Amino acid sequence: MGVQGLATFLDNHRKVYRDVRFGRSRLVIDGCNLNYLLYFESGLDQNHGGEYAAYESLIERFITALRTCEVDPYVVLDGGSDHTDKKLETVTQRAEQRIERAHRAAKDGGKENILPIMTKWVFRQTLTRLKVPVAQCFGEADREIAALADKWQCPVLSNDSDFYIFNLSAGLLPISYFQWQDVNGNGSKSYIPCKRYYTSSFCIYFEIQRQLLPTFAALAGNDYVKLQKFIWSQFAPVASKPQSRLEGLLCWLKDFEEPENALKAAVELMGGKSRKNKENMKKMLQSLSVGMEEYKLPRSSLMEFFIHGVIPLFLVELRVMQAWLPGDTLDVLLLHRLSLSTPVDHKDLPSVNLTSRPLRQVMYGLVLGKETRVAQRLQLNSLHEQANLNVCHNVVSTLRPTVSWPQAELSERLQVLLEALGVNEERLNALPSQLRLPVAVTCYWWNRARPRPDLKLLKSLLLGMNLRDTPQLSAAVQARCHQKPDVGVAHAFSQWQVCMKDSMHLNQLLGLPLPEPDVARFYQGTLVHQLVHMRRTGSRLKHVLKTDQASVQQYCDMLSAVRRLRPRQASEFSESEQAERRALNDQTNLQPFQLDYDEETETEVCSSARAQEELRLDDRLLLKTRYKTKERRNRCNKVELSRKEERRGTDLL
Repeated sequence: MGVQGLATFLDNHRKVYRDVRFGRSRLVIDGCNLNYLLYFESGLDQNHGGEYAAYESLIERFITALRTCEVDPYVVLDGGSDHTDKKLETVTQRAEQRIERAHRAAKDGGKENILPIMTKWVFRQTLTRLKVPVAQCFGEADREIAALADKWQCPVLSNDSDFYIFNLSAGLLPISYFQWQDVNGNGSKSYIPCKRYYTSSFCIYFEIQRQLLPTFAALAGNDYVKLQKFIWSQFAPVASKPQSRLEGLLCWLKDFEEPENALKAAVELMGGKSRKNKENMKKMLQSLSVGMEEYKLPRSSLMEFFIHGVIPLFLVELRVMQAWLPGDTLDVLLLHRLSLSTPVDHKDLPSVNLTSRPLRQVMYGLVLGKETRVAQRLQLNSLHEQANLNVCHNVVSTLRPTVSWPQAELSERLQVLLEALGVNEERLNALPSQLRLPVAVTCYWWNRARPRPDLKLLKSLLLGMNLRDTPQLSAAVQARCHQKPDVGVAHAFSQWQVCMKDSMHLNQLLGLPLPEPDVARFYQGTLVHQLVHMRRTGSRLKHVLKTDQASVQQYCDMLSAVRRLRPRQASEFSESEQAERRALNDQTNLQPFQLDYDEETETEVCSSARAQEELRLDDRLLLKTRYKTKERRNRCNKVELSRKEERRGTDLL
């Protein structure tokens, strides 16, 4: 939701706000809006895949500032998409714009406000660790946020312009004016300087009736109402420069008392008087009425959840409100589609989402399939973007795992996850529990990603998970922040992040058979890009690295595990499983799993002492391993077909 241009318009009319010292209160936070604005306004890198540790630290500082001022935050997140599809056109347009911006960022290196793939996971995980109450709605959260804040008589924190329309008893605190980094006062007198907005102030300032605010929002145009272009600026005061569309609309509304009269007059003004346009007039009135209904506050279901932990019966089984499952699950279940990640990526490369599609297919089968012990395939619609940046339709298959879910035992659910990732459980168990999913995902990515990642990429990725910060390293990474990312490296690591996201989604859906990893720890975009650059240019890592024996040993263990883990061999699958996997490979245009070394000649034995010695010598952090050179000339021989099969967008099931 959002009233087009309203927040910017009010920046030029700041008298509608009140300067306040905020503290000692509850605060209902628009979580999705805060997540975006915190990251984008922080100056953190966007084009190298995300700076998750720094973002985690930023969230911690934000919550600390609130608690210093005795503010109790309650964070509310969006769930699934609007099931009525009233704003599907808007969502599709924004997806197309996001793809175009992602391509420009990859091509030119500028900031285009593309949120890194795992940012939402870092946001949720950090809030959970800090014991901040978090709820996730069944659909969009705006109305639930407004209803809860009104019930508690506390303000909302958001930059979403729809909250300028909701009649909130304690008003709105726009994030743009919420100076949480400048806490004033001491002890119980600490406060955050900010501005507070009330609908009463708006109506007094612009001299309109309060009941006309939803009418104003609908006529101005929001995500639910799309009207023909009309020049409202003609009603703006002559002295107003530049003459504003919204100010003209507000001036026009001054003559009305009731919304119904204003709506009819507006439709006639836009061409509804003629007989020819009578049908259009009815449609416009209906559309405007629907848009206005969105600002009526429902009964809050969140208060009982936050205070007593009571979850509506229809959400108990899904465990959505506890933010235990991503809202994407609801989109799959109700809409048979799933919005895909849009990382910074060049349009001429295959979609990074192709790599993790087999994982999503398993997830689709779990969510949509009935209880059965027979593997089946379903043909379902899929929406995605092609290489030409247009949205189009295709078909995605769904794999129905051979277990009864969610009643299956933990061991069975673990097997579903590991088979999807194509890794061996016995070898994975040798790792600490927190490393098992990241290592399994890395193994999957190394075997599935196209073009095939080389060892420099693999080692840089794993090394980045185990490095300690140093001034030299920080300087090198900071320099990398201001450089355009290498398109191929960014594409490879975006594939890894998509694989991690979809694996974590599948792991959650299966009831966490593997511990959920701490996302902020496992990927720092500019760091891994810098490590790749240093390896490729022959730079000596010893000048910037600082490691301890435990970190080196962990790096060795992870690298050794990735290189030793292998998917089940063809002889280990039943005939039906082999047929299923062959069909899956044909459908995704991906080659079967294959390792980049000859297992018969693998002789690696990793020792932390030897690795420490090699750290001092050069950037070869692992014992030399004998390989048989294999030509992979046909790795990308189906790139063009892959491009047409899926781009960064949405799976429609």
